[in-house]
Amino acid sequence: MTPSDAADARARVAALLDGGPDAGGPVVSGAARADALLVTSELVTNAFRHGGGLAGFEAVVDSDALEITVTDRSCELPHSAAGRPIRPGAPGGGAIEGGFGWPLVRLLADRVSVAPLPTGGKTVRVRLRLR
Repeated sequence: MTPSDAADARARVAALLDGGPDAGGPVVSGAARADALLVTSELVTNAFRHGGGLAGFEAVVDSDALEITVTDRSCELPHSAAGRPIRPGAPGGGAIEGGFGWPLVRLLADRVSVAPLPTGGKTVRVRLRLR
């Protein structure tokens, strides 16, 4: 089920991260948890504000990283500060800029990619280390 808003998405990510090793979850530093919740907020808010609405959301944890996938309904790719669309699938190492959210996402994430969907819309995928 797709989150209804950024707070709902943050709550889902917090529950995923807060299980801890005793519950089979990851070991997560306080800073990594805060970063993950901030990135979640930015991605979901951008989908609602600029992407025509949130069409999909997934958060998955492996042993040491969180991967967040957000799909929206807009075919328009994020724009760089110079107004040029970023390249589909480009890593976050300087390719994604814009308002305040994209630089934060790029700064905090290990990997960021944007891929247009053949049926319309796009998927943004972010990977964050948890330690």
